[in-house]
Amino acid sequence: MPVIRALSTVAKQALQGFGCECQPFTIAVRSISFSPRQVTSDASFHSVSFSETAHPKVLITGKFLGQTFSLDVVSCRKQFGNNNVILSDIRKPPSHVFHSGPFIYSDILDYKNLREIVVNNRITWLIHYSALLSAVGEANVSLARSVNITGLHNILDIAAEHGLRLFVPSTIGAFGPTSPRNPTPDLCVQRPRTIYGVSKVHAELMGEYYHHRYGLDFRCLRYPGIISADSQPGGGTTDYAVQIFHDAIKTGKFECNLKPDTRLPMMYIDDCLRATLEVMEAPAESLSMRTYNINAMSFTPEELATEVQKHMPDVQVTYKVDHVRQAIADSWPQNFDDSNARKDWGWKHDYDLPELVQTMLNFIGSDSRVARVN
Repeated sequence: MPVIRALSTVAKQALQGFGCECQPFTIAVRSISFSPRQVTSDASFHSVSFSETAHPKVLITGKFLGQTFSLDVVSCRKQFGNNNVILSDIRKPPSHVFHSGPFIYSDILDYKNLREIVVNNRITWLIHYSALLSAVGEANVSLARSVNITGLHNILDIAAEHGLRLFVPSTIGAFGPTSPRNPTPDLCVQRPRTIYGVSKVHAELMGEYYHHRYGLDFRCLRYPGIISADSQPGGGTTDYAVQIFHDAIKTGKFECNLKPDTRLPMMYIDDCLRATLEVMEAPAESLSMRTYNINAMSFTPEELATEVQKHMPDVQVTYKVDHVRQAIADSWPQNFDDSNARKDWGWKHDYDLPELVQTMLNFIGSDSRVARVN
């Protein structure tokens, strides 16, 4: 079984608890290309082509795989080798992360530090999740510009210099009020009005430029709002769709910060992880583009609340609109056209709204019962 299919299975184990076995695999790595910084830098270095005969060495930047992109790292390392998945961040990791396997301090604004990590650990794949989200970015534009743009430039240069396969997620926030909203195709006018969105358009275009100019194996997916049962909301505009489940179970009340009829594309974490892993596994010749929309469902806060109340009729839902978040949401797509992803590399989602709600309530409700017992 190729590693990516195995990783997808392990990711689903984190939420569903099934067992899995994995067979050995091989992966071919391109010859080393050159980045602009490598060409102009005076630093001396040795660029060595190499191949991985057993496992890729994966470096993941930021947020311990992301608050909404968290894999079961312990299970992954048991399956694929404890030293082959390296997490990195500028924050002190939680105990379970620190003791599960390799963790490295990494500041994406420090080019030399990143380069040292890649060289010393023979990294072959780089998954770059470090970013400030939409609402948080608007509250601190200068920091968002540094992390989301300057940090990206460091990542691109290092990935090109060392022949890495690079994944950078994009978002519905990469579109703007002049974009077609229902549906929104892969290629159209974007022009976002948030620093988060601007930085993601920048990442898409720079990644595609590096692919065409330097041969960088750049791959990118535009995520809809991602809903995860094992994480807390992280400051994004779509995070109401996570908060409602926590509040419904803990207090029986939920106050939504978007209007009840605000329609946005959404996806459950299992589908998100699987899409990411599948596009990473896809043969390069099957990719007609380097940045794809992916989608699963599209709903409003009112529709989500109605589905939750089918299981918990007593939940009270009220609305207190946050005008910053509402303005952001009103500039975003209502529905993604992901037909190219489905055609090129066989993308297909598993979770619609009823399955999403049932899974979230089961997972969070179980955690809440355990917490009360403890």
